[in-house]
Amino acid sequence: DQKKASSDEEDEDPLDAFMAGIEEQVKQENKKIPQPNVDPKKGTRGDIDDEDDEESYYRYMQENPNAGVMDEGSDAELEYDEDGNPIPPPKRREIDPLPAIDHSDIDYAKFEKNFYIPHEDIVNLPYGKVQELRNTLGVKVSGPSPPNPVTSFAHFGFDESLMKAIRKSEYSQPTPIQAQAIPAALGGRDIIGIAKTGSGKTAAFLWPMLVHIMDQRELGPGDGPIGLILAPTRELSLQIYGEAKKFGKVYNISVCCCYGGGSKWEQSKALEQGAEIVVATPGRMIDMVKMKATNLRRVTYLVLDEADKMFNMGFEPQVRSICNHIRPDRQTLLFSATFKKRVEKLARDVLTDPVRIIHGDLGEANADVAQRVVLLPNVQAKWSWLLANLVQMLSEGSVLIFVTKKADAEQVASSLRVKENEVVLLHGDMDQSERNSVITRFKRREVDMMVATDVAARGLDIPHIRTVVNYDIARDIDTHTHRIGRTGRAGEKGTAYTLITDKDKEFSGHLVRNLEGANQEVPEELLKLAMQSSWFRNSRFKQTNKGKNLNVGGAGLGFRQRPVHRGPLSRPDGQPSGAGSSSDPSAGPSA
Repeated sequence: DQKKASSDEEDEDPLDAFMAGIEEQVKQENKKIPQPNVDPKKGTRGDIDDEDDEESYYRYMQENPNAGVMDEGSDAELEYDEDGNPIPPPKRREIDPLPAIDHSDIDYAKFEKNFYIPHEDIVNLPYGKVQELRNTLGVKVSGPSPPNPVTSFAHFGFDESLMKAIRKSEYSQPTPIQAQAIPAALGGRDIIGIAKTGSGKTAAFLWPMLVHIMDQRELGPGDGPIGLILAPTRELSLQIYGEAKKFGKVYNISVCCCYGGGSKWEQSKALEQGAEIVVATPGRMIDMVKMKATNLRRVTYLVLDEADKMFNMGFEPQVRSICNHIRPDRQTLLFSATFKKRVEKLARDVLTDPVRIIHGDLGEANADVAQRVVLLPNVQAKWSWLLANLVQMLSEGSVLIFVTKKADAEQVASSLRVKENEVVLLHGDMDQSERNSVITRFKRREVDMMVATDVAARGLDIPHIRTVVNYDIARDIDTHTHRIGRTGRAGEKGTAYTLITDKDKEFSGHLVRNLEGANQEVPEELLKLAMQSSWFRNSRFKQTNKGKNLNVGGAGLGFRQRPVHRGPLSRPDGQPSGAGSSSDPSAGPSA
């Protein structure tokens, strides 16, 4: 029996050892789990409890919009061949985004963005005239310090050879979007342009791109493009490519077009020969970078055209990965026919202090919500402010008070009840029936005040909410935008108050940009607080009226003799830069 028992033990040993090994490994792995490293630029608060189940579910669904949804292609009607056999539908190829890149490890060369010297006629326009001109053009403009619109091509300061090409293309005067967008683009500003196709937006981003490229040194062997234009479809890419070629030949700038369905080999060869401008669909651009046919190291001018269409076609991850692969101090222009939430979120993530230009009645920001930011000396002052303003807010309609932590929400609600206010509370730990009964009471106006956490208030659509109070600032700027959208619904007016203290300086920069984007007044003390935050101060658009002169000593655009090149091999070593050399007699100013 003893022998038998000992042999049994020997048999069990390997399994025990294996299990013990696994347990040890799990312990080691648990130790390795990294703490969340929060980037202050994303405007996320670090002092909030970790996500609960409901929050992580919402985040997962936001990041994976197709999770759990059946493949739409599965119910598609099948085609049949002549023998009656079903022909399988063509599978859409999923293209993995580009891997993340750390820009701090790369030493990028400096470059100039601002080439705009405003014409004296435009500089001297009084504010009333500027507004009148914008109304005539049918454009609405918001953002920090937007330039004045112009009325003639002469105001852009383009040189004679580009002007000749423009006149040849039968442009007689700038279209409304060109009149406002080109001064901003020439000034090195990021732009959000909301305009329909056919508004002249292609020229609005192409002409400043040519100026931008001509100020930089020529492409060397192995260099990628300087200007990159992303478009959703092959047809649009070819259309932009045609325009870019037409105006690019003025300066011997080469253009390359890459789109799905075209020959990869031909496109990769064209890229390897060197092209200052590349027009591409997102998927094919990623293919080309992965094939090492080109790289994005020299891209300093990025255009996203018809961004809403790219998102509808499922290109969002690819577009984002391309944006993240390009140096962060680039100039970015985003054009879209609509300004839905996903496009707005992309704009917030990839643009810096943009000028927003809306042509016509498209994508109008919600002007029904008046946003007020109240700067208070300390946290205790928030409660005093709330009590002092409660009666006036309730006289206008229902009030929704947002508090970030569940415990604080309970505290605020019970303090309000002590002061004999009738109030309902909504937070993520309630079960569905409790939640439904609270929302029903609030909807029926049995109670006019609700205290809620962010997750609980998702999707609340109650038209009689006239006031939203952000008692605590939100976890991030997307949540903040969602909060203020709970009022001003169904065409009703509403007010959103955000209470902040000095310790919220990291988030205040996001509030400044949010107010500027909605064309609302930014309080002076809020801007001062935001400027104390290093990330905002460093990324803030620097107001300057001095653009780089384009035609001095043959530099940049004045240098007419840029050699035609077809590949790095044809360029001799020691070639002078694209700015030309002032000793060259042909390099003098021409305009």
